[in-house]
Amino acid sequence: MSETTRIIVLDDDPTGSQTVHSCLLLTRWDRQTLREALLDDSPLFFVLTNTRGMDAGRAAELTREVCHNLKMALDELKQAGTEINPILVSRSDSTLRGHYPVETDVIAEQLGPFDAHFLVPAFFEGGRITRDSVHYLVVDGKEVPVHETEFARDSVFGFSTAYLPDYVEEKTAGRIKAAQVERFLLDDVRGNSLDRLRNLHGNACCVVDCEIQADLNHFAAQLKQAAEHGQRFLFRSGASLLTALAQLPAQPVPPEAMASYVRDGRPGAVIVGSHVKKTTAQLEQLLKLEAAVGVEVDVKRIAGEREALLSEITGRAAQIHAEGHHPIIYTSRVELTFKDQQTRLAFGEQVSSLLMDVVRNLPKTLGFLISKGGITSNDVLSDALALSTSRVLGQILPGCSMVRCPENHPCYPNMPVVIFPGNVGDDNGLATVLQRLSRT
Repeated sequence: MSETTRIIVLDDDPTGSQTVHSCLLLTRWDRQTLREALLDDSPLFFVLTNTRGMDAGRAAELTREVCHNLKMALDELKQAGTEINPILVSRSDSTLRGHYPVETDVIAEQLGPFDAHFLVPAFFEGGRITRDSVHYLVVDGKEVPVHETEFARDSVFGFSTAYLPDYVEEKTAGRIKAAQVERFLLDDVRGNSLDRLRNLHGNACCVVDCEIQADLNHFAAQLKQAAEHGQRFLFRSGASLLTALAQLPAQPVPPEAMASYVRDGRPGAVIVGSHVKKTTAQLEQLLKLEAAVGVEVDVKRIAGEREALLSEITGRAAQIHAEGHHPIIYTSRVELTFKDQQTRLAFGEQVSSLLMDVVRNLPKTLGFLISKGGITSNDVLSDALALSTSRVLGQILPGCSMVRCPENHPCYPNMPVVIFPGNVGDDNGLATVLQRLSRT
């Protein structure tokens, strides 16, 4: 019986592929789709669960469903003579937002037991590093503990500390005490930790320092050695760990040449759902480009004037495209307040529903699409474009993946789609991507 290792990533929004290429993204997780991904040539694939846009109950239920189907698919392949050794990763936000420990608990329940689970939130392309177990966001060259950033004030996933052992105790409501957390500091990560890794047991919680990709590359090699000796590990990570685990060669087409994927060199469109400060700054720079024409979506009108608003936006977008320009469709930048988390999530779903109807009604001659925001991008792929799978072509900007619709897509065959996370890139990030795709 042959045995193959596959890195299987349950991604809580579709941006975890932002450091890899040539792998599949799945927006469906039936057994047949999972079997096809397990047999694909790429060493890893992503299941886009989009759980960051759900409440904890729905996130747990969906994660359980994925794990159940994955277990069945693995068993079926084993019976057919192909044994897959799975490395399981719960990919989440590098600024510590997401349903931890809900998702790792469900994965352990369904696919365990594990000897340890590791929190590795680093994402170097986005300026996220960890030192002395404190997770930092690098802003204009300054290292800021993430609990001092806007992300820690998230109304759904807020937290009070960037010191990861305390973060674990806070998020597990004391079930895992800070003193119980195994800390792998920089000296450990850069040295020899193999004996220590081989002695972990009982799903021990571990947090990992790293400042550069070489740190994770070295540590990942030791993790794999420990796994070869029978240790079973689960990971809760940002994107950079996936780079270390997959060890892929350079992407086929470099970022500066990705305009070659644009359909017939035609104008594209940008859809902006993210509302974090970085996105707003990028949008301001994007709209300064002569070829970029803004179309604002007044979100306050959705409840009472949805169909009229949809008609206005799609009509304007078609006109801009016909004139040879790029429609930039963005939600109004006003920060709304909500009485509770449930109301906020429900409103977010209403906004996303409208944006997806906009995407479905964009001109069929579109050359490309840029989707700004993690949850927005997930909905674009799974809902508006109805892709069961898509393949990552590579990164057009550090942290920004490009995927492509299949050639038999009913509306947009072979159209490239850029997945641009809300909190990635400098102020010129969106403008740079648009310029690269329009060769200007």
